Amino acid sequence: MATLGTALGIAIFFVTPTAWVFGVLLVSFVPWLGTGGLFVVGPNQARVLTLFGRYIGTVTEPGWWCCNPFAKRPAVSLRVRNFQSQLLKVNDAAGNPIEIAAVVVWRVVDTAKAVFDVDDYEQFVVVQSETGLRQLAGRYPYEDPEQSSASLRSSAAEVHQTLEAELQDRLRLAGIEVLEARLTHLAYAPEIALAMLRRQQAEAIVAARTTLVQGAAGLVQMAVAQLAASDLVELGPERRAAMVSNLMVVLSGERSPTPVINTASLYL
Repeated sequence: MATLGTALGIAIFFVTPTAWVFGVLLVSFVPWLGTGGLFVVGPNQARVLTLFGRYIGTVTEPGWWCCNPFAKRPAVSLRVRNFQSQLLKVNDAAGNPIEIAAVVVWRVVDTAKAVFDVDDYEQFVVVQSETGLRQLAGRYPYEDPEQSSASLRSSAAEVHQTLEAELQDRLRLAGIEVLEARLTHLAYAPEIALAMLRRQQAEAIVAARTTLVQGAAGLVQMAVAQLAASDLVELGPERRAAMVSNLMVVLSGERSPTPVINTASLYL
């Protein structure tokens, strides 16, 4: 068709010089009409077709295709993509300033929504991901010392599921599927990091001391009970109290005790 149109245009141009304008238009327009609708779709790629402002369909199968030459056909990638958020400084549920960042794995599943429902679907992913990350940080505390509720630090699985669901609700409008969303950075802000580190150290010391005292008390109770049940020594109230005190000091102390040998009297 293109060859025929070109030949016809040339013939008109030479046979009827008065119609040279029509011949020129025919030579240039007819080949374009025959080949202007050809396009190629690559793997994991789609072409969104619109004709005179009306959406007429999407081609997702790879190959060489032909459509109306007047149709627009922008390409949309269907590949899986990653988005790494910037380091955000936000407040957690307890009001503590923290630094947080995340990675989002996503892809386009509805090309019509991605092209027509938002201005720029890639920028839409960036803005909505950071907004959802801020919402997540304000929903959980950084950590819960009593471990009575979920926190950003100790409940990684729940936090990731919540973040993924939050982002999916936000990005569904643009025809985007969230495959995975995970935190890549989580820390206290520098201005309170040292104070929080001291608090964590103090809590660790208290927890260790509590465990140590509970164990020492159990050992002392067992030792006193066994001595009282045997005929090795008679334990009066004062001697029992002294023995309990000495054993607690020995078992709870940070350093090894120094032995003292009593050579004078049984009661010294």
